[in-house]
Amino acid sequence: MRGRIVRLLAVTVLVVTACSSSADTTDRHSETPPEEIEHVELPQVAAGPREDGPSALDDMRDQRLPKPLLDPGKILSGGPPPDGIPPIDEPRFSLARTVGWLADTEPLLSLTVGGETRGYPLQIMTWHEIVNDTVGGVPVAVTYCPLCNSGVAFERRAAPRVLSFGTSGRLYADNLVMYDRQTESLWPQLTGQAALGKLTGTTLQAIPMGTVAWRDFRAAHPEAWVLTRDTGHKRPYGRNPYTGYDDPSGDVLFELPSTDARLPVKERVVGVARGRDTVAVVRSAIARTGVLEVAVEGKDLIVWHRPGQASALDDERIVRGRDVGTVSVFDPVVKGRRLHFVAAGEGFRDRETGSQWNILGQATTGQLKGQRLAPHQHLDTFWFAWVAFHPETRMIR
Repeated sequence: MRGRIVRLLAVTVLVVTACSSSADTTDRHSETPPEEIEHVELPQVAAGPREDGPSALDDMRDQRLPKPLLDPGKILSGGPPPDGIPPIDEPRFSLARTVGWLADTEPLLSLTVGGETRGYPLQIMTWHEIVNDTVGGVPVAVTYCPLCNSGVAFERRAAPRVLSFGTSGRLYADNLVMYDRQTESLWPQLTGQAALGKLTGTTLQAIPMGTVAWRDFRAAHPEAWVLTRDTGHKRPYGRNPYTGYDDPSGDVLFELPSTDARLPVKERVVGVARGRDTVAVVRSAIARTGVLEVAVEGKDLIVWHRPGQASALDDERIVRGRDVGTVSVFDPVVKGRRLHFVAAGEGFRDRETGSQWNILGQATTGQLKGQRLAPHQHLDTFWFAWVAFHPETRMIR
């Protein structure tokens, strides 16, 4: 018991350090070199103004607010104040083909909206957690919760307004709780639904987004924009403040509202939901064959795994993190034709035409060259996080 407490205290110190405001955590020993190339700010859709009314950020139990969807007593302080983990509101980007400061195996979030693709390295997202951005003309929130290892993207529209998001400093089931600056409602990242505040019950539209290795992203999207370390904050980008956190048998940081003993709390799973049906695929089950077919509420999906991506939460230096591989989830239908896949070489091959596909769902050679599979929304996260929001989930292992 004492060992567990010591480990939790050690991680708590790291988290508070990671989560503190820029004013009191300026790292004078940062190893982050200056950007090697010119970076640009891209056009943004402006968010709406602050609205009058009671704030769940100020008082989760304010009686003037709608009935909350979550018990305020189970929404815990993570240590920092609101925006103590500073979101990025004025992101700057460089073209992928010009970026020289990312290692081949480093993880980044890959998001495509309206035909435009952007990358958000986890070495930056770990320290900021939210980027308010506009991609393909759509206002989006790109989010990453290190404690759940979950990257999720949402449209920032909640009719008739455009929202911008900050970090509330609170957690539910160890998951980032965001707040919108317009109404100061509270939103758990893993649901994208306002659980407390004026907008209670409002659900943001999730956008499929995957965590991929830099090598794969750069090869597929050399002209894509990549978030730079010119964030307006000085952080030791490339370092992991949660060293050793990516351990299936390890502890979580804060008390969970419930637990499920079917898996170790931090076993990595790929969670897929469709309608009322939810399934958690244990990552090791996918890694064994590289391809797994899954049916969710009657719809066939394919789940792929390819080695070559470093964990952002293992070693002190992200680039030295253990290989956890990249996973993707797709609809296996192209132009009305159902395809079946096998792992082949560094990618995948469909049995119907023999075309070769990369982990991002692009056909690179063969009869279907140039075709793309439609990505399906999924969560690449820890078991405790998925099951906290989907307690009736099925499991594949």
